[in-house]
Amino acid sequence: MSEEMIMDKLIFDINAGKYEPDDKLPSENELADLFKVPRITARKAYKKLQELGYIYSKQGKGSYVKDRHQQIPLVLSGNVSFSEKMVEQGYHYQSKNIFCEQIPYNRKIFDSLGIHENDRVFKIGRLRIVDHLPIAIHISYVAESVFRDIDKDGRNITSMFEYYKGKGYTGFDSKNSILSVIFPTKFERELLECSSLIPLLVLESGCIDEKTGTVLEYTKILYRSDFFTYVI
Repeated sequence: MSEEMIMDKLIFDINAGKYEPDDKLPSENELADLFKVPRITARKAYKKLQELGYIYSKQGKGSYVKDRHQQIPLVLSGNVSFSEKMVEQGYHYQSKNIFCEQIPYNRKIFDSLGIHENDRVFKIGRLRIVDHLPIAIHISYVAESVFRDIDKDGRNITSMFEYYKGKGYTGFDSKNSILSVIFPTKFERELLECSSLIPLLVLESGCIDEKTGTVLEYTKILYRSDFFTYVI
């Protein structure tokens, strides 16, 4: 029997309720005996299940079922900031600015912002940290023609909504959103502290000032899929 077949059986048992959250799973030796496979096969199965977020391990004590229901409910809307959503739900929230840099011409982004190709656009990245865990990368693409000092201001921004409010924009609406799923790059894995097997949910949208119709930004957010439930 392969490690994938062992994983399938354990996932089936977990989903069927045979194992409850925080239940201890069989040891590697017990699992190997149960499925009549070498211990290394059992170890690989447990390692992949941990990378997928089904189980966790305790040093010297074994493997346990992870509570996958303790996830953050996330409303995918563009009229309330991510930080406000997290604080309202009682989470310990931090936002860390990780980059601000000019991007080369990108037709999709420039068209979304409604600007000329000779305009300058900067991408501002923030790492979202909830209960001390990095869970999302939020990238805002902003045109210099709308925010003249974005190349300087962008290095210190941790909340775009607060920045916009400081510039006189107080009501926000979102453009049509596009959802997709990707697997993280090395850079994204390092930031989000996740394995290559954890898919990321990517939300692409835009933020508009309700009063003037001005496009404030094109947005790309990468969420760790194992930390959220989604309300669309």
